[in-house]
Amino acid sequence: MQPHTRRKFLTTTAALTAGAATQAMTTLHTMDKKQMVHHVFFWLKNPVSTADRDTLVEGLKTLAAIPEVQQLQIGLPAGTEQREVVDASWQVSELMYFNSLSDQAAYQTHPAHLAFVKNYSHLWSKVVVYDMQLL
Repeated sequence: MQPHTRRKFLTTTAALTAGAATQAMTTLHTMDKKQMVHHVFFWLKNPVSTADRDTLVEGLKTLAAIPEVQQLQIGLPAGTEQREVVDASWQVSELMYFNSLSDQAAYQTHPAHLAFVKNYSHLWSKVVVYDMQLL
């Protein structure tokens, strides 16, 4: 009776493991297919330089040519009221939309993105990125 119980346990465990792995893969595939938002904030080394700001904006516009980028928006801090929860210390921001996590990953290694970092990183002192998947 012992071997039969053990065999049943091993068979049940293998089936549960396979089911969990399939569910995990399905979840990862589903998550990959959700739209992704990539929001980046730049602090310039010379924050009062409109020339540096405009040069960075020009560089950011080149990223729209990357096929995985579905939409690109570039902005400056809005003149909204000053409140404790509002951070307007940055100088330039870009907001990108991707169709999936894998598209965003492809963007990260795309030659145009790598060239942007190489050619414009001398302008900024700090970058903060917020990535999110839409529900």
